[in-house]
Amino acid sequence: MGDVLAPDLISDLPQSIIESILTRLPIRDAVRTSILSSKWRYKWTTLTQLVFDEKCVILSNDRCKVEDGLVKFITRTLFLHQGPIHKFQLTTTQLQCCPDIDQWLLFLSRSDVKELVLELGEGEWFRVPSCLFNCKKLTRLDLFRCEFDPPPSFKGFLCLKSLNLHQVLVSPEAIESLISSCPLLESLALSYFDSLALTIRAPNLKYLCLEGEFKDICLENAPLLVAMSVAMYMTDDIAEHFEQSSSCNFNRFLGGVPRLERLIGHIYFTKYLSIGNDLGRLRIMYFHLKVVELNQVSFEDMKEILVVLHLITNSPNLRELQISGSSNTLAAIDAPDLDFWDDECPSECTFKHLKLVKMTDMSGVPHEMEFIKFLLANSPALETMSISPCVYVMDGRLNMLIELLRFRRASAQAEILFIQD
Repeated sequence: MGDVLAPDLISDLPQSIIESILTRLPIRDAVRTSILSSKWRYKWTTLTQLVFDEKCVILSNDRCKVEDGLVKFITRTLFLHQGPIHKFQLTTTQLQCCPDIDQWLLFLSRSDVKELVLELGEGEWFRVPSCLFNCKKLTRLDLFRCEFDPPPSFKGFLCLKSLNLHQVLVSPEAIESLISSCPLLESLALSYFDSLALTIRAPNLKYLCLEGEFKDICLENAPLLVAMSVAMYMTDDIAEHFEQSSSCNFNRFLGGVPRLERLIGHIYFTKYLSIGNDLGRLRIMYFHLKVVELNQVSFEDMKEILVVLHLITNSPNLRELQISGSSNTLAAIDAPDLDFWDDECPSECTFKHLKLVKMTDMSGVPHEMEFIKFLLANSPALETMSISPCVYVMDGRLNMLIELLRFRRASAQAEILFIQD
């Protein structure tokens, strides 16, 4: 008796399930399913998500051969594709200013693309063609190492919800105009910009990530912001600009974000917030703020300490606090103004929900110890406080530990972990 062929259950699956399976494959493997049978020959051609990288071709030491193979593969894939393309992603170090990319973007602008990611390699920067600004249905746009210049007729991406610009050459005016002309924008990431002064107007923005050399940042209209991460790099020109500034950066940056839940500030962030003359009179409440992480706080700078105190004492629902220090031990060891803590710390302040405190790179200087003392005395729900001394502090570690153990604790359950690497 002859063999009975088993039914082809996979081929008879609904197209939506087959597409879901193909989407999970690398695009090269998805295309290769066309050789399985006549039924599968064109199934990949209706994929709505196309993700290309260097795995699409056989890698070789011959860069020109790899580039040529990648260009031909992407061009052929787009030529044979049928229907809408909702996502197009190209991540490669092999292509820079390849003219074929312009043609691909022109094709995508006519295919209702919704998500576009271009992450190109080192070398000459890719200049984004004007046809990109005709992608009216974009909901996500990620550009890496590109020149970006919207045409005068551009009125914005009305559907855009996520914008990520990394090492992009663009004028501050163009960035501000782009952000404000995307009314649905919820997520914004800008990284590796030089000497950028930026005003952000984004009424639906929820997530913000900034990294680079910023001269000035103003969150003029971002009332729904819930999470932000900021890293600021300092140059001599920017430092001089900071010294000459009289406006209150704290108010310009954090004065209009009442729904903020998570704040991460990296290098120079507290220094930036400390600039201005009106910080002592600010009483801005952050009822939703639960997690604060501040890095490289200088406890020799009283205005930076004031920034930290204003932030946490006006966050009644704070649950987690992480701070790393950057104090100059020799400059901060004398600390002549310890009365500051009696003058600036509200006597009625209580961190009712604070459970975790993590202090790293501590030098044991007086203002650091006073800050720790203040937290322990006013955190009745505290469960864990971990303290890691700075690697350069060796002789004073025992004295630091002895002083910590003497501090009064509002929480009987509070555990102090003294971590020595």
